[in-house]
Amino acid sequence: MPASALGRPWSSAARVLLSSLAVILCLATLPIAGFSPAAGEGSSVPGLSREETLRLGERIYRDGILPSGEPSTAVLPGGNSVDGTMFSCVSCHLRSGLGSLEGEVLTPPTNGNILYKPWSSILEIQKQWTKGMGGSKRRYMHYLTRVGDFPKRPAYTDETLADAILGGANPEGRELHGAMPRYTFSERDMAILIAYLKSLSSEPSPGVTETTVRFATVITEEVGRKERDEMLVPLERYLQDYNRRQPSQSGGPGGGWSGGAPRIVARPALPQVSLALWELKGSPETWRGQLEEYYRKEPVFAMLGGITTKEWRPIHEFCEVHMIPCLFPITDLPVVSATDWYTLYFSKGFYQEGETAARHLARTEDPASGGTVVQVYPDTPEGKAFAAGFRDAWSESGRGPLVDKAYPAGTRATREFLERTIGKERHTVLALWTGAEALPALEAAAGRDGGISTIYLSASLLKGGLPNVPETLKDRTYITYPYALSDPDPGSLRKKPRLEITDRRIGDKMASLCSVLTELFTSWQSNFYRDYVLDIIDCSMPMDSSQFAPFERTSFGPNQRFASKGCYIVQVSKGDRPELLIKTDWVIH
Repeated sequence: MPASALGRPWSSAARVLLSSLAVILCLATLPIAGFSPAAGEGSSVPGLSREETLRLGERIYRDGILPSGEPSTAVLPGGNSVDGTMFSCVSCHLRSGLGSLEGEVLTPPTNGNILYKPWSSILEIQKQWTKGMGGSKRRYMHYLTRVGDFPKRPAYTDETLADAILGGANPEGRELHGAMPRYTFSERDMAILIAYLKSLSSEPSPGVTETTVRFATVITEEVGRKERDEMLVPLERYLQDYNRRQPSQSGGPGGGWSGGAPRIVARPALPQVSLALWELKGSPETWRGQLEEYYRKEPVFAMLGGITTKEWRPIHEFCEVHMIPCLFPITDLPVVSATDWYTLYFSKGFYQEGETAARHLARTEDPASGGTVVQVYPDTPEGKAFAAGFRDAWSESGRGPLVDKAYPAGTRATREFLERTIGKERHTVLALWTGAEALPALEAAAGRDGGISTIYLSASLLKGGLPNVPETLKDRTYITYPYALSDPDPGSLRKKPRLEITDRRIGDKMASLCSVLTELFTSWQSNFYRDYVLDIIDCSMPMDSSQFAPFERTSFGPNQRFASKGCYIVQVSKGDRPELLIKTDWVIH
């Protein structure tokens, strides 16, 4: 599939059918205990260990890079040859190999459990699975007819699979869809790729037994009882309710597909779910060892939620190493990475607020005309996160130099420190990443004229101190506000947002996580593969919605790892009854 198609929003029908069609194709062919001998044979190539074979095959599948280090070659309709990195297998078949749908192009599964079984048996299962759907069944089968009705075919062999990849025809000689490029591989490279496909989503991931799918959640010891309970209690109740409502033959939570699509009545019985509490003590440097010990004693399929006031990095890195999905932890200090895969976050946290301030500044002012841009922050993980977001976004804007000034952790930004930092420069832009305790010092240092012309603060750090922004500074102070604001008044386009951030919106975030779990449990059927969990979320979550409270808008798509990508810029109005004044739209690019 062309790389340009990957970032387009999925239609409602596509989102519904994406995981569901792949599930139908896989349903009866993926038993919980192991996979067919045909698919498991030949898991290595002569001269290579099994581990090296799979590593090299994964690189071909995911990146389009051959064992030689050179890109593969993809031949498009019309005979044009392009770099295979633009048309890697994962682009359409996804990391799990269980396929995708875009428009009316259905990309079927490419894992050995499906490829090495005849298509006719899958069709029979499909027909059985849709019994009792009435009119919904007829509409569903009509859709299959429009996209090709999945013609019968015999099981692939190594030879016919190689022919399909090279020549674009199935075992009966029927030409594959034109969206499927034809590739040029040597015999050895083809053997490596086929060995990888046989192993892909071949056995359930760790943490799955015949009776239970095990999850874990993480809480670090400094988290207060109130925040701990706000995260843990709703998650425990949701999973307990899921287990109670999980009969031997039924749909999962939500009762089938969403969005008015067919409701599936019958399906294989699913295991119960369990939730282990992994409590981490001491400094973050010790967390990795504690996590490894928990995991050694009882591997889990995925991690749900979790909460800390410290950096999430040790947990993030643990999940990357063990390839464990980690779904939406409560943290203001996520790992901001363009390449890591296994942790999904609500937002970039404090980094995102710093990023937003710099982008707003780059769009509204030109400090290069005799002024300077300075950011001041405490030498703490929180301060560094704000500063990193601002620094990265300001650098991308190409708008001029930036002065970074950190002050020691455990101290305050005093008037003297701010005056020394600002110096005698006029028209200074100051991003001050600290709490309301610094407002008196800021007012004294800023002065009424000259000095600091523009100020950026964070609502997350000011919290209940938002109304305390000094009157003399309100006109020149802009505040990052990372959550949704209240609905507009009837008949008015102006919003009246709440004038404080008193908590981390934990309850709203956990409700959003449970909504994601409903979608996941409805879609995964018996496909207990970690990468498939992330494929479902990547491609079935709405691209632009309010599903992820408490944010104004969220979006998800392939390879995205942050649900909320926006933030408001607001000001505090003058007078005895201050309100927040919205200065920007939600997303600032």
